[in-house]
Amino acid sequence: MHDLIDTLTAWLARHPLERHVVYTAGLFLLAWGAHLLAHKVLLRSMTLLVRASSTKMDDVLLDRGVLNRAALLLPVLVFYYGADGLPGSRETVLQVVNAALLMVVLLVAGAAIGALQEAMADYDAITEVPIKSYAQILKILVYVIGGLMTVAVLTGRSPWVLLSGVGAVMAVIILVFRDTLLSLMASFTIASNRLVKVGDWIEVPTFGADGDVIEIALHTVKVQNWDKTITTIPTHKLVDVSFKNWRGMQDSGGRRIKRAIHIDMHSIRFCDPEMMQRFQHFELIRDYLASRQKEVEKHNAESRVDASELVNGRRLTNVGTFRAYVAAYLRSHPRIRQDMTFLIRQLAPTGQGLPLEIYVFTNTTVWADYEGIQSDIFDHLLAVVPRFELRVFQEPAGSDFAAALQTSAPRP
Repeated sequence: MHDLIDTLTAWLARHPLERHVVYTAGLFLLAWGAHLLAHKVLLRSMTLLVRASSTKMDDVLLDRGVLNRAALLLPVLVFYYGADGLPGSRETVLQVVNAALLMVVLLVAGAAIGALQEAMADYDAITEVPIKSYAQILKILVYVIGGLMTVAVLTGRSPWVLLSGVGAVMAVIILVFRDTLLSLMASFTIASNRLVKVGDWIEVPTFGADGDVIEIALHTVKVQNWDKTITTIPTHKLVDVSFKNWRGMQDSGGRRIKRAIHIDMHSIRFCDPEMMQRFQHFELIRDYLASRQKEVEKHNAESRVDASELVNGRRLTNVGTFRAYVAAYLRSHPRIRQDMTFLIRQLAPTGQGLPLEIYVFTNTTVWADYEGIQSDIFDHLLAVVPRFELRVFQEPAGSDFAAALQTSAPRP
């Protein structure tokens, strides 16, 4: 066996071309064996250890292919340490091997950034920092710098020399990567000014978006609308157009009710003694009526008003009493915020009657609960309106016209 090896060695020494071929084939065979060792043995063993651990980060690194790409370093290292026997000058061979090593490192770095982004997904959802956008920016920077270093290694020139040559093509680069640069600046603007974050409810009429932000990336912002469709908005467009962010409402803990009941103005009148006697049975405004009645009577007595005519002096009206009832009802409502804006006001009369507007806040921002509270309030108030001898204005329907015609028709 030793004689055979010595004979083969002597023969290879006399034939340099064959020696290089055999050495290169052997090095490739060794690199292929290193590849199998890394993927079939080391990577599988690491997979078993990772799956058995309770740490989340190592599972993310495995799932995102970081360990799989790192395994490529082993065959590259075989070529690095065996570069002396490869054909060609050692400097050229090392340049190629170092460039391959840099490319593998770039692949590992890109996968590691993606793994870090995934591991911080929960953090992204509860903060105002768009982690995905920053991760994409970091990837671009890593790939650009790594690409320059790879070219510098292959050409044997300094990266600074290459950068000085980039200035000649900057106009082309800016033109090609215009949207990326705009999105980059928009991402910084969104993050620094805290304009929007994942989980915010926003309305962007220009793009027909109305729903929750589910993703903020470098180039796009995704909004899941309330009908479960998804609107994709270019990131740089979001800082160019006007949009409404409902985060302030959500953070305040109260959502506004702003709705009016339109009172038929033909039903508005002064309160006569019979009305006042009946209104005394309404517990919510009993004390209000007593104090107001004393105040009115005192004023009229001091002014020596002729009480035989209701138009003289000060009088309570059914619409004013109803407004007091609405205020008292909402003051006693357990789901209405008393520490936020609370208004029961009349707006300017219109062709649809006198609007009595309710402007208050609920103590919840949950959509379904809010709608339920609002509906319950107006169910009650609309049912109470006739008790104050008022009518709610409503546009005439076909049945109204039919009833009027039937009433006015002459009898046979």
